[in-house]
Amino acid sequence: MNAKTTGQPPMRRFSLGLQHVLAMYAGAVIVPLIVGSALKLSPEQLAYLVSIDLLTCGIATLLQVWSNRFFGIGLPVVLGCTFTAVGPMIAIGSQHGISTVYGAILAAGLFVVIFAGLFGKLIRFFPPVVTGSVVTIIGLTLIPVALNDMGGGVGNPNFGAPVNLLLSFGVLALIIAMNRFFTGFWRAISILLGLIVGTFVAALLGKVSFAPFHEASWFHMVHPLYFGMPTFEITSVLTMILVAAVSLVESTGVFLALGKICDRDIRSEDLTRGYRAEGLAIILGGLFNAFPYTTYSQNVGLIQMSGVRTRDVIMTAGGILIVLGMIPKVAALTTLIPTPVLGGATVAMFGMVVSSGIRMLGSQVDLNNHENLLIIACSVGMGLGVTVVPTLFNQLPQAVQILTGNGIVAGSFTAIVLNLVFNLRRKRSVADASQPQGAAN
Repeated sequence: MNAKTTGQPPMRRFSLGLQHVLAMYAGAVIVPLIVGSALKLSPEQLAYLVSIDLLTCGIATLLQVWSNRFFGIGLPVVLGCTFTAVGPMIAIGSQHGISTVYGAILAAGLFVVIFAGLFGKLIRFFPPVVTGSVVTIIGLTLIPVALNDMGGGVGNPNFGAPVNLLLSFGVLALIIAMNRFFTGFWRAISILLGLIVGTFVAALLGKVSFAPFHEASWFHMVHPLYFGMPTFEITSVLTMILVAAVSLVESTGVFLALGKICDRDIRSEDLTRGYRAEGLAIILGGLFNAFPYTTYSQNVGLIQMSGVRTRDVIMTAGGILIVLGMIPKVAALTTLIPTPVLGGATVAMFGMVVSSGIRMLGSQVDLNNHENLLIIACSVGMGLGVTVVPTLFNQLPQAVQILTGNGIVAGSFTAIVLNLVFNLRRKRSVADASQPQGAAN
């Protein structure tokens, strides 16, 4: 059965679309909450960030589902903000300011749109040993952010107070229990339920202020460049391009998986249109001051579980996200989540990023190969090392610091170079050995 455009009665289509929104909602809102909290945004700014993220998720989804000659793969795929960008956005925003974050996102989006047709060739520089290492590095660098939130946030005079630890570990325990005793949809929304229950308990303990919700309006329009004109800094741009490249590799797997589910052969032209749609979504994220966007694999699981593969359901989900994004009170309600509650959920989520990287390395990389192990060891070691000791390369020329000033860039660059040194050389050696004698002359 191919992915059709229509095929569901209106109420059923709405309920199925809402189910997709619920499956990705926690991921969609927790990214702006983490980034906004780390960059010390005001409650009003944080509410805007959540709202515009939901709206842009909806637009990005429609861009991908609506297939045409230039962009859109035409599969029932949902787009949301990528977790891969959380660490880089916090690092860039903390060092250079939030305007530089959006300059980097815009540049990355333009890069994806321009080079979408060539990415099939560039993808050989991002095999699983490279992408798995990069995702692992990003996840590991995020863990300290989660632990600081569990204690109540950096600078909190009550950091580590028993009530903060009770809330954070309670949320974590609930998420673990949901994943232990439930399957399918309930497991998929375990993070969202953990946040809701944790916030409710915190409210009973007097740890929640409802002022932001009461002060928020019921409707607002999109405000492009809400945080000011974007600024461009080469290291930040390079970092975000790497994030976009890793996201495209992950999206490729989602596209191919959905192709099999929908009984559709995915050709290189289809992938190119999918990459362009993702690039346009990233550009929108930069202009609207939202996030880089990628395909959400949890929704693929929901499609497989429900057996509903029609695009009209995903279009409905995109419409619901757009409507939610235009209602500030929905976003303000999300911002009520206390920091320790958020920390309890993000420990699990960031740990899953690490697990995702490890899974890529374990299932797609030959770990019996000593050279692959060396690539992983050196890239992860360099990425964490530069993150922990960021001043290591301060005495080097500025041009060199482009590749060494950020742990994710340093680790990614190490993985790419070592992959070329070891694996590309081996492929050439095998190719030369397979040629008949004298064929190279």
